Amino acid sequence: MAREPRRQRDREREQDSEFVDKLVHINRVAKVVKGGRRFGFAALVVVGDQKGRVGFGHGKAREVPEAIRKATESAKRDMIRVPLREGRTLHHDVAGRHGAGRVVLRSAPAGTGIIAGGPMRAVFESVGMQDVVAKSIGTSNPYNMVRATFDALKHETSPRSVAARRGKKVSDIIARRTDGDISAE
Repeated sequence: MAREPRRQRDREREQDSEFVDKLVHINRVAKVVKGGRRFGFAALVVVGDQKGRVGFGHGKAREVPEAIRKATESAKRDMIRVPLREGRTLHHDVAGRHGAGRVVLRSAPAGTGIIAGGPMRAVFESVGMQDVVAKSIGTSNPYNMVRATFDALKHETSPRSVAARRGKKVSDIIARRTDGDISAE
């Protein structure tokens, strides 16, 4: 009976080890009370498995580690799957927005690396993207930048999903894309 909780804990640790979590931002707020100041902390965390799944979370607490733990749990609860081309970049260029934050994400050839600002870089590293060019337009607020990046990633589609939606073969969709690339040169 004493072994059951240990096995469960080990399973949870293994599950946690598959995810990479990145701390994007910590905000400290002070509440002035009779005895002085009371500090609170808010954490923004991005969690991903580096294979196309990613989520972000926000947590608040009196201590930083507790805020980070809450944010990480929140991020793991609502993760999205992002289709990647060859497991390294986007299938097509896409734009996203949230509030005053706008981002433009572009697919890139192999070897380009991640060319993006701080909060967006954390998202791409957690997704497992290796080549992408991104530009943030508007606000530099990390919360809005991360939400705008997620908005863009939600609009990302794969040739497989497009083919299924249109009732065609994947080879027809990809053949047209490569023809377009050749005629552009």
